[in-house]
Amino acid sequence: FDINILTFSYWDFKEKMSFFLLDNGKLTRLKCQAAWAHRMCQMTELVLFQITVLGTPAEESGGGKIDLIQAGAFADIDLVFMAHPAQRDTAIFVLHRVAVKYRGKASHASAYPWEGINALDAAVLAYNNLSLLRQQLKPDWRLHGEKQNIQNLKPNIIPAYSELEYFLRTPLLSELNNLKAKAEACFRAAGEATGCQVSTLLSSDYIRHPYFNILPNSTLENLYESNGKALGMEFPEQPGICNYLAGSTDFGNVSFVMPGIHPFFYIGTDALNHTEEYTEAAGAEKAQLHTLRTAKALAMTAVDVVCCPELLQRVRDNFRQAKLEQK
Repeated sequence: FDINILTFSYWDFKEKMSFFLLDNGKLTRLKCQAAWAHRMCQMTELVLFQITVLGTPAEESGGGKIDLIQAGAFADIDLVFMAHPAQRDTAIFVLHRVAVKYRGKASHASAYPWEGINALDAAVLAYNNLSLLRQQLKPDWRLHGEKQNIQNLKPNIIPAYSELEYFLRTPLLSELNNLKAKAEACFRAAGEATGCQVSTLLSSDYIRHPYFNILPNSTLENLYESNGKALGMEFPEQPGICNYLAGSTDFGNVSFVMPGIHPFFYIGTDALNHTEEYTEAAGAEKAQLHTLRTAKALAMTAVDVVCCPELLQRVRDNFRQAKLEQK
């Protein structure tokens, strides 16, 4: 039977090489993907299959994989694999970006304060509303942002314009609308209390698409964990590959289109991603050993599925069931 397996190759075409090296040890991930594809070619010479190594823009900013989905780049793909270096196995959040703009009226803060409508007050109230909201949020929901673009920042002028940017994250896509409604109420209450006009934007140059959570696939997860353990990898005792809280990725959107797996792998350091210490650790010999081992575990998982039509059917059944449970 024919099967097409996809692995991602990372490159952010908008970013310079220096940022590429500093961002999450992604050079380590590239080595993992190259080794994975090579290992697959070595292990399955007698089975008819196709491996696609697809170059994609940055997962954390541009949402390039979502553009590729819309362009039909995944039309002939059966399975998708991607691995990311980290300190431990982690979960992926749904990500939604919102920008809120408050428009008021400038006035002299001493001579005619009653003539003004304070947009900075609206931003402060919204920030406080959201901070108070956190005590009622689920433990695995995230809400974080910043104030920006405050006009007329002079002590004697009431600001006529302010803007907030917030990221909303939930583990499941089905939970995101609930969090969005709560946040929206906080934003609008601040505008009503101050008399400011409120407008919200749901896209930006940084996050152009909402990011989905990664759909679980128990068959692929169990195969990967079994193969990883055979190679000496250690996994947390909790069920599944993804158990801890982390960031967001457009791979989640891909996982709603086809079955896939996105494990995170330890590279031998406790340094945090997005730091110079992690960049240095990613280049160490120890990190290469962890990376190659992960590539082998992914290749072995793909071989299991390629060589067993029953496993492929279970993977597809898991995929369909996971999509139904998200509704």
